[in-house]
Amino acid sequence: MGTFKTAKMKNRICFIGSQLSKQRFLLAMAGAAHGSRQCALTHRYYQQWNWRRTPRGPAGLYTQQLTRRHCQHFSKELLQQESVQRYLEKMIEEYRQVTQRLNNTALTESERRTMSRRQIELSPMATVFQQSQRAVKDLKDVQAIIESAEAGEDTQMLELAKEEQKGIRKLIEALQIKLLQSLVPSDKHDASDVIVEVAAGRTTGGDICQQFTREIFEMYQNFASYKQWAFEVLNYTPAEYGGLHHAAARIAGESVYRHFKYEGGMHRVQRIPEVGLSSRMQRIHTGTMMVIVLPQPDEVDVIIEPKDLRIDTFRSKGAGGQSVNTTDSAVRLVHIPTGITVECQQERSQLQNRETAMRMLRARIYQQLIEKETEQRQSARKLQVGTRSQSERIRTYNFTQDRVTDHRISYVTRDIKEFLSGGELLEELISELLKSAETEALLELVENSRN
Repeated sequence: MGTFKTAKMKNRICFIGSQLSKQRFLLAMAGAAHGSRQCALTHRYYQQWNWRRTPRGPAGLYTQQLTRRHCQHFSKELLQQESVQRYLEKMIEEYRQVTQRLNNTALTESERRTMSRRQIELSPMATVFQQSQRAVKDLKDVQAIIESAEAGEDTQMLELAKEEQKGIRKLIEALQIKLLQSLVPSDKHDASDVIVEVAAGRTTGGDICQQFTREIFEMYQNFASYKQWAFEVLNYTPAEYGGLHHAAARIAGESVYRHFKYEGGMHRVQRIPEVGLSSRMQRIHTGTMMVIVLPQPDEVDVIIEPKDLRIDTFRSKGAGGQSVNTTDSAVRLVHIPTGITVECQQERSQLQNRETAMRMLRARIYQQLIEKETEQRQSARKLQVGTRSQSERIRTYNFTQDRVTDHRISYVTRDIKEFLSGGELLEELISELLKSAETEALLELVENSRN
């Protein structure tokens, strides 16, 4: 069917196809959709778009622009799916049955606790569903008023009713998106604080990896400031010429892990070095760096026995200064059962470095437990945003083309400098990743409920 390049500018996604007519493209999509629920849904999604011919190529290319309006239509289309409707009805009926059973005085204390927990889980979805039903009823009432005003030629009433109709439609669209989100069970770690680690990788030449690692670390620091979260540097190992080998930070605030959980993985950079022979020859170098995102557990979640630890002390490495690399203040912890090793040399006090290293070690062990749980319950069908493996290459930053590409959802945005400032553009990408993951998780829930 040809190769598709994807480009996103602000809130638009443009799909540029090979030289296919609209009719041939839709037929090809229909063929690809055979036997696949998600592809069939995607096919209907394509039919929502407004096609227009662009002047490129002898036969012209068909370019698609996807706006937020189409995203709202997508939510409506998804809710209208028969399988999703059945799943929603099933959840509403379960909520009613649980509520009725809680009114039964014959329940044991254990049964009542179980029912209460389930009612709390289903309550947000039931509330949004009821709000949506009321909004649909209000829309019908307003439509009747509009028809009456048109028949009676009451222009003032007609204008007021149409304005009210517009507001109700916007409310219904927002409630549909909210209802979809409420159907997907939330990750139990979403509200957790996180430890974010960055580490420079390999490069084809120059020191672009270290420079890029520093830029990514600063991007997350700026994003924490943008979201008004606390940002605490736990470890920072600088490289020469202003770069960064490795760093770790604790970020605390509202739903931090929810926003950062899809940032973990390999980030690739393509740029021309600022100095050296490659700079003069305009030669593009490619490098990588790794981001690791660890939910911050409570102490009760991970218990580390002293006998399972090996503690080493050594002199801090760095530029020097008062007592920085003249005493054994740096600490290395080795968790013997798992082989996990962490180091901290950020503080001048060995005790402070040991406490920080323990926090990092606890987070890494906790992440390992989470990954084991995920592997056990994960089905053959992966989330659309990827396997969530920390070793997966997730994003490319092409400085020569001023473009950032997220490979998991084919999301492209321009203006790298603005993106690296850690503000609105980064938040937009994170929102798109969350929407994509929630949609895929909902489809999987619906599919599993049928089995």
